[in-house]
Amino acid sequence: MQEEGGNQEDPYGESVEENEPKRGVWDCFCIPVQWFSMLSREMHWSFVFGVVVIYGISQGIGGALAEVGTKYYMKDVQKVQPSEAQVYKGITSIPWIVKPLWGLLTDVLPFFGYRRRPYFIFAGILGVISMLLLSWHKNLHLVLALLSLTAGSAGVAIADVTIDACVAQNSISHPSLAADMQSLCAFSSSVGSLFGFFISGIFVHLIGPMGVFGLMTIPAGLVIFVGFLLYEPRMHHTSYRQVKQNFFEASKAMWTTLKSEDVWRPCLYMYLSISLSLDIREGMFYWYTDSKDGPSFSQESVGFIFSISSVGALLGAILYQYALKEYAFRSLLFWTQLIYGLSGMLDLVLVLRWNLKFGIADYFFVVIVESIAQMTNRLKWMPMLVLSSKLCPSGIEGTFFALLMSIDNVGLLSASWGGGFVLHILKITRTRFNNIWLAIFIRNILRITPLWLLFLVPRADPNSSILPASETMDSKVAIDTSDTKNVELVSLVHSVDGK
Repeated sequence: MQEEGGNQEDPYGESVEENEPKRGVWDCFCIPVQWFSMLSREMHWSFVFGVVVIYGISQGIGGALAEVGTKYYMKDVQKVQPSEAQVYKGITSIPWIVKPLWGLLTDVLPFFGYRRRPYFIFAGILGVISMLLLSWHKNLHLVLALLSLTAGSAGVAIADVTIDACVAQNSISHPSLAADMQSLCAFSSSVGSLFGFFISGIFVHLIGPMGVFGLMTIPAGLVIFVGFLLYEPRMHHTSYRQVKQNFFEASKAMWTTLKSEDVWRPCLYMYLSISLSLDIREGMFYWYTDSKDGPSFSQESVGFIFSISSVGALLGAILYQYALKEYAFRSLLFWTQLIYGLSGMLDLVLVLRWNLKFGIADYFFVVIVESIAQMTNRLKWMPMLVLSSKLCPSGIEGTFFALLMSIDNVGLLSASWGGGFVLHILKITRTRFNNIWLAIFIRNILRITPLWLLFLVPRADPNSSILPASETMDSKVAIDTSDTKNVELVSLVHSVDGK
């Protein structure tokens, strides 16, 4: 009987060993599902759903459609010069600069007893109306077109700052998952961009850029859906007399935190590193589609190139999540900034047509160049996002994170207008690209200069606390964090019943 029992155990043990490789392969497919499930358990499923919709669909798919559609809209419908398109691109990004305003409103001013839902709903409605206006009017004046594009950008920005507030709050309550949350945002954005760029060129060819604007009402509509679906307990008998007081208290807390050397130094680095990386992508887009000096890519080709290159951003997010997220901020930013600057030289090889001398086709080489650019930019961006979430004081996470992101967006605006200025000075037009190589060279040199500013970045790693204890505990702005599973930030407006 003992031998039979032993024989029964051996086959059982062998079967387990035989199944281990299969479970290992199966686990490779289950890891993303388990990761999403873990985040849903820790921070409520509606938070994860909101991140996927806002980052993946609204900013990912919708952002890709908007980027390609707007490029062709400015080039073929409004017929503007590359330098002008670069400046107009900066104008439409202005709503992202005033993100602290949206963040402060979501922190201090609830509507109808809710603190998050109304802002999602308002953002979605604003996006739907602006996109419908662009899609319905064939001869829309440039000024009105810019206003509509800016309004659509404002809708995305308001939804972004609202979901960012949830990310910042969960980064404080779950510090070990801060990098995972940024990876979730980056993963959703990268996958959405991949699909969005894939279909963008096809739809621009089939229905034109104005038709693409009509399609963008779908992501805006889903933002409205998030506003209705997001779990948020309703506040009763809200005291609006405290709104003004809390507004000033939040502003004071923001200013006090911003004056801290541990905060303003990395903020200064983030602004300079972004603004010094001049944005000349509109000039490159005009060159891509030029039939004389450029490779003359079709609309579908442009969409496919951006789609395939989005894989680079996805790989960057995966690489950061599984290999680089534990590294200290300063060390990681050094290498990512250096690689980001050096990789830009590939654009120089492209416009000088050296790739053809080596027998590399334009399409294939552009895909490589864009993929490397997307990956290095993502690797450079993600540690700065994690760093920003670590700089947020408790109680005003949404507002202060929005302030930090607005600093980054001011940097993007500076880079966009600086790039437009360079394109204008070098006389790069719709049909003239003689000096585009010089614009690329100037951009690449400026990309490396932030390496001498890394002393502004703390040596801390993502798992350590950066703010002094006084900055996180002395704020008069109270916040209820007793229920860590709630996805919404608790408003700065207190309920009368809670007094």
